[in-house]
Amino acid sequence: MTIETLEDLFLHTLKDVLYAERKILKALPKMERRASDKALRSALSAHRDETEDHVVRLEEVFESLGKPARGAKCDAMVGLIDEAEGLMADIDDAGTMDAALISLAQAVEHYEIARYGTLVAWARQLGHPRAAALLKTTLDEEYGADKALSKLAEERLNPAA
Repeated sequence: MTIETLEDLFLHTLKDVLYAERKILKALPKMERRASDKALRSALSAHRDETEDHVVRLEEVFESLGKPARGAKCDAMVGLIDEAEGLMADIDDAGTMDAALISLAQAVEHYEIARYGTLVAWARQLGHPRAAALLKTTLDEEYGADKALSKLAEERLNPAA
């Protein structure tokens, strides 16, 4: 896809984020299984449920634009997931694993926050209010997930590691 306009860039980034969300859905169960802390497992499970909603919402965004909901490979998410899998393979201690899982999950959250924030701004600029509203809902959930992970890390998991 040749990107010549902001609209093209918006669509390309939507495809990137759709791919990323689907990739996250595949990675979260592995992370859940490796978590020893019950609250962390619960947080990862809740985020998996939210991520399923994010995919549905992205499909609605594509529908609102009259475009097919097709993902495009997101090299950034591939890299983050590869890093997570490599790090998880190198850690044996349960407390250290939980701290690592939080940091890995937050790296993903921060990427998503950056992407969704940009997409909301572009959707508004391009006159796509329905898309902007759907994307903003997801952005707010990503901020919430990041905040919950930070609290869990600071209050429980990092000190335990």
